[in-house]
Amino acid sequence: MTVLHSAPRFVAEDGLVDRITAALGAQLVAAREEYGETVLDVQRDGIVAALTTLRDAFAYQQLMEIAGADYPARAERFEVVYMLLSVTRNHRVIVKVRAAEDTPVPSVTGIWPNAGWLEREVFDMYGVIFAGNTDLRRILTDYGFEGHPFRKDFPLTGYVELRYSEEDKRVVYEPVKLAQDLRTFDFMSPWEGTDYVLPGDEKAATPPAPVAPAPVPAAKAEVPKTTDKPADTAAGDKASAEAAKPARVRKSKAVEASAPTEARPARKPRAKKAAGEGGQGPAPEGS
Repeated sequence: MTVLHSAPRFVAEDGLVDRITAALGAQLVAAREEYGETVLDVQRDGIVAALTTLRDAFAYQQLMEIAGADYPARAERFEVVYMLLSVTRNHRVIVKVRAAEDTPVPSVTGIWPNAGWLEREVFDMYGVIFAGNTDLRRILTDYGFEGHPFRKDFPLTGYVELRYSEEDKRVVYEPVKLAQDLRTFDFMSPWEGTDYVLPGDEKAATPPAPVAPAPVPAAKAEVPKTTDKPADTAAGDKASAEAAKPARVRKSKAVEASAPTEARPARKPRAKKAAGEGGQGPAPEGS
């Protein structure tokens, strides 16, 4: 038999399905081999007896998992899936039962005590009721949670969201507020071609009209800035009157030494250099 998935291979036994069918009798609805695994559909009321037979007569010692599935179009919309493992025979078997919202499934905690928590998970996520479970309460969601998240009619975003409030110093519930709507992904490769126009490609179909170049402004002639009259200096009447005087008069006043003051005394005249210092004096005698 060809196994189509990457799960570990188990030892297959010839005639196993026939022997299980004969042992379960009326408790079995259907038996088949799918994807390399043995799948058994069992009556809901006979699940405890069927699992007991598989444990004792066929050495399926361990209950590995209990899962759920939801098919809203069915009259009995839920499937409870039991996954058994035979350690001594290295083989697995899957057992399924169907249930509705108001039809309880018998609990198997009397066969495997670990089924208590597994049944609580299926109850929490799907709302399947397990008759005989003495501790059937939520295990993954909060105690005040409403609804069952894994049902197909439960919205993906849920109804409320929780957060820790710094003001109230506790966890608070608020209506769900999404920053953006859920998007639909088609997983089509844009390189291989798509059946629709990708966002932005509609611009390539109608190229925009060419934009006319902006006119170049004419260059302005540079006019040298001059002060043709005293008013152009903007330095006051006194400066304007001084600027109006001839340049020769302004220069003569500029070179005049200012009168000495206490803070700035007059300079002492420089001493003249001696005849023998730095110059050519009279030649020494005897030369």
